[in-house]
Amino acid sequence: MRALIQRVIRAEVRVDEKIQGLIGRGMLVLLGVAANDTEKDADYLADKLIHLRIFSDDAGKMNRSALDASAAFLVVSQFTLYGDTRKGRRPGFDAAAPPERARALYEHFTQRLRETGLQTQTGLFQAHMEVELINDGPVTFLVESPSS
Repeated sequence: MRALIQRVIRAEVRVDEKIQGLIGRGMLVLLGVAANDTEKDADYLADKLIHLRIFSDDAGKMNRSALDASAAFLVVSQFTLYGDTRKGRRPGFDAAAPPERARALYEHFTQRLRETGLQTQTGLFQAHMEVELINDGPVTFLVESPSS
């Protein structure tokens, strides 16, 4: 499982020109699910993001977690994180989980974030979405579960 995360001042996702999810200060999470991922991967990644210290303390150092900062999450499914561009000119997606499996793990992951009590918004799974954000820093990380 892969998450491309961006620390944001604000982020929103729209579907058919309607806002699907909107957060203020927090983390935009583009989440990719691999074919061999399990709930254990989703739990690992959710725990990692909840406790990852990417928010600034009073001295301006990245010392605070999402929990410490009362940050919000906006989670958007992103199967293209498992696109293979090494051969040819068209990406291959054999490593990505099939939609039914990916949806179940995406929902499990977002539920784990919600259990913290932090605001957690989502995009619409398998929809064409428009994502808008104001990156804070910019701060961007690629975080993977151990099986990736």
